[in-house]
Amino acid sequence: MPVTSPPSAAAHAPAAPPSASAPTLPPAALQRAQALLATGRRQLLGLVGAPGAGKSTLAQLLAEALNALQPGACVVVPMDGYHLANQVLAALDRAGRKGAPDTFDAAGYAALLQRLRQQRPGDATVYAPEYRREVEEAIANAIAVPAEVPLVITEGNYLLLAEGDWAAVAALLDDSWYLAGDDTLRTQRLLARHQRFGRSAQDAAAWVAGTDAPNALRIAATQPRARFTLRWGQS
Repeated sequence: MPVTSPPSAAAHAPAAPPSASAPTLPPAALQRAQALLATGRRQLLGLVGAPGAGKSTLAQLLAEALNALQPGACVVVPMDGYHLANQVLAALDRAGRKGAPDTFDAAGYAALLQRLRQQRPGDATVYAPEYRREVEEAIANAIAVPAEVPLVITEGNYLLLAEGDWAAVAALLDDSWYLAGDDTLRTQRLLARHQRFGRSAQDAAAWVAGTDAPNALRIAATQPRARFTLRWGQS
């Protein structure tokens, strides 16, 4: 039976991460991101992949590299800031499958991307929400996006989903990358992550099998809609 609410992080000792070394930033990815910056106008880059594919890691590495080359070039705005609150999920009887497409405010996320597309130098700063795993909730207005930032990287599972309010998202992206990789390693990362944030090994395995795995299949079906596929996180 799926876990219906996030346990306390103190309930279990943190799990050790998989032994594979951290992946490095592929030169082709950096070059493609730099090409977006070279357009001279606000660009939105979407990173898509299954749970545990390394989206947040790649986004962070890209932002660090780009901002080192051009300070203030890039801000990361994850899709996960649009998770519905736990109390809302409980009221909707969706807490046991948190992370599925209908456990997010997809219309709100699309509206944010539209604001970011329309933002021009001199406009007010846009503030986006951020998901905090340590509390399993989104925090409003936690990410500042100044109007002068030329590139916004957004990452998440459902950026290319052609269903419901998600269908509006792909058209708002100037480029979209699908992160493909080793599913065994990806599953190991997920198990470690769930245990690190408080689930027992048994509950982590149940959540991966009952929630993450079905979501991964749904996300994989959107790969043909991506403009670029990156083999990522295998070393």
